[in-house]
Amino acid sequence: MTDLSGQVALVTGASGGIGAAMAEALAAAGAHVVLTARNTRALEAVEERIFASGGHATIAPVDLSEADGVARLAQAVASRWPALDILVHGAAVLPQLTPVTGIDQPGLSKALTINVLATQALIAQFDPLLRKAADPRFLYLTTSVATVPRAFWGAYAASKAASEVLVDCYAQEVRNTSKVRVAIIDPGATRTAMRAKAYPGEDPQTVKLPTVVAQRMVTLLGEQFASPHRERVNQPS
Repeated sequence: MTDLSGQVALVTGASGGIGAAMAEALAAAGAHVVLTARNTRALEAVEERIFASGGHATIAPVDLSEADGVARLAQAVASRWPALDILVHGAAVLPQLTPVTGIDQPGLSKALTINVLATQALIAQFDPLLRKAADPRFLYLTTSVATVPRAFWGAYAASKAASEVLVDCYAQEVRNTSKVRVAIIDPGATRTAMRAKAYPGEDPQTVKLPTVVAQRMVTLLGEQFASPHRERVNQPS
């Protein structure tokens, strides 16, 4: 197993789904995990599960759509820890699936704010803390529709494509000037609330659990992957 003892990890979208599974897997590997999302009660439930398993975690509720939300989060983390070893960015919103001609402007604006602007803010605010770590890694969760667009997914695909480009550019910018390594992970079909919203008629038993994705990501953290690294997590055979 990957040993992350003594390392500090921040996970966005940690209140449920892949984010929660990732937070618990990081804690099981020895990291102190900072859990962030909007839902305080859900974060507390994840924190309690981590404590019950002997792990260490801290909750930091933040609404990424707030103008200064990420800055306040970074300030809080920097005030307690001298460096950030791992940043896992999984927070995202899924706008209504609709033809491009029928995209709801407020919904698209929210998606761009959380999926794109918050991603850039996270990179900008946490880059200094990542650079202070001995082996800093940034894992970003993407989606296949960001690179292979699909009908009716225009709003979500466009926002995630823009965010993915930002992350890839950042990886290239820091590759030769820092130790920061970046991995762009497509989790594939996974049993989450977002997936259920997008595919209401799908049998959830036919897609993999978030723990499968989390375990692969934790394993990746122990590997000397080249940056930027791209990977899709497939259904276990």
